[in-house]
Amino acid sequence: MLSCYPLKWEKRMHYDGIMSHFISRWLVLTIAAGVMVALLPGMHAIGDPPILGIGAFALFMALINASIKPIVHAIALPFSILSFGLIALIINWLFMQLASWLAMSLFDVGVVIDGFWWSVIGSLIMSIVSTIVGGIIGGMFAD
Repeated sequence: MLSCYPLKWEKRMHYDGIMSHFISRWLVLTIAAGVMVALLPGMHAIGDPPILGIGAFALFMALINASIKPIVHAIALPFSILSFGLIALIINWLFMQLASWLAMSLFDVGVVIDGFWWSVIGSLIMSIVSTIVGGIIGGMFAD
């Protein structure tokens, strides 16, 4: 039987699950980044309306978190242990700067971070808020 989909049904369902997980993760990170920008004077959303900048920043944070962040954290784990977590803070700062730079470079909107410590505080806020919001959204879509 011919199918209008190039993928078999099982593969398509798996692909749809991955995409829906990524989109829900992007939504969670957008909410968390919005809270972060609202609470911290060292974070500024650039865009008209500002949600465009926050959404672009969150998109790149989601892409980084899904692709290179686990690999970099695994490679840096021994150094992170030796430095009592300082390396993990630096890696998170670098990834937030990278997401900000990518959003501003590609879309001319994004989140501007004023310094290292604003990034550290911002990553803590994003982590807490995304855990809470992810639990709520995950509970809404659970089977």
